[in-house]
Amino acid sequence: MDRPKCSQCGEEFGESETFTRIASISGSVMGDEYTDSYFYCSRCGVYTVGNYHDHFMVEESVSFSGPVPKSKGDASVEIIKRCSKPWNKKCRCEAHVEYFGNSLD
Repeated sequence: MDRPKCSQCGEEFGESETFTRIASISGSVMGDEYTDSYFYCSRCGVYTVGNYHDHFMVEESVSFSGPVPKSKGDASVEIIKRCSKPWNKKCRCEAHVEYFGNSLD
């Protein structure tokens, strides 16, 4: 799998401190696991979001979306940071429920 790149300037994650992962969250929706990872590019001032989908009966998929404006990305990151275990797909805290739009298993 290719490394994430800034959706605006193409900076590759891990090559410098310009493009860094800020937060990730996982949730289970209809038996599938979804994980969103927020990467911030300080050069561009935007987020790129890695969308990882582990399908229950099919191969997993990865896609990247963005650029996401800083204000919108910051709001999502703040929701994620309210959970002490954002990697736990079974977590049903207020932050998980809000982030996944009340659609968790």
